[in-house]
Amino acid sequence: MDLDLRKLRYFVVVAEQRHFGRAAEQLYIAQPVLSRQIRAFEQELACTLLVRSTRSVELTAAGQQLYEEAQGILATVDAAVRRVHDVERDVRRIVVAFSAGLHVSEAIRAFAERHPDVETDLVPVHWWDPAAPLRDGRAQIGYLRRPFDGSGLRTIAIGQESRVACMPATHPLASRAELTLADLDGERMLDVPTRRTVSLEEKFELIASGRGIALLPLSVAVSYARPDLVHVTVSDAERIETCLAVAADRHEKVLRDFLEVAAATLRKGYAAV
Repeated sequence: MDLDLRKLRYFVVVAEQRHFGRAAEQLYIAQPVLSRQIRAFEQELACTLLVRSTRSVELTAAGQQLYEEAQGILATVDAAVRRVHDVERDVRRIVVAFSAGLHVSEAIRAFAERHPDVETDLVPVHWWDPAAPLRDGRAQIGYLRRPFDGSGLRTIAIGQESRVACMPATHPLASRAELTLADLDGERMLDVPTRRTVSLEEKFELIASGRGIALLPLSVAVSYARPDLVHVTVSDAERIETCLAVAADRHEKVLRDFLEVAAATLRKGYAAV
């Protein structure tokens, strides 16, 4: 069957909003029209994607899988269209994928000073497959956290960051200056096997509502700081490596120049901590 990209985009907005009314407003279409389009999409795929109630919408297992797949599909289509336009307009462009909480802006500014003729775009990655944009062509460079599937990629080590336990501000452990993994024994942990979340925002909402504690990279906890949450360093948790990544078969000079500038710039940030 041919996948209807318009209906797929509609589905993604509903999946993100978890509400047909809000999704319809975002898409500038009537709610009954959106509902019909999603039902038609489910019929075309021959599977149920959403569980509807009077107050909310939840993803089925199939819906969750399609939502994850859709991110790459739609982004790849958009990237292909952009590359076609770039060729038409003779534009040189580098697209950088980055993990949540990792800031690549200083590297981009430093690169722009040397190469003002090269445009730079950014693509946020999903935590469950951070290297996907490099494999499917949406991005040429990645600023990522390990672990990820590094097959076919060349990486440059940048630094390491600690893990923190993120919990409600009212949690008994929230006042501690530091924790160990043993301190978390018996606590309900939010992780991939037990509760896969669509976004970090959803994960933080679950934490704030008392659904569990999450072990997170420090930079993520800092970037999403909110008054009802606390993050405490876990001293004996394995540190997380960050790196630049590029497809092993990409050797263009402009990419080599970006990697050189970015590596030097980003490492300074770790050295200053």
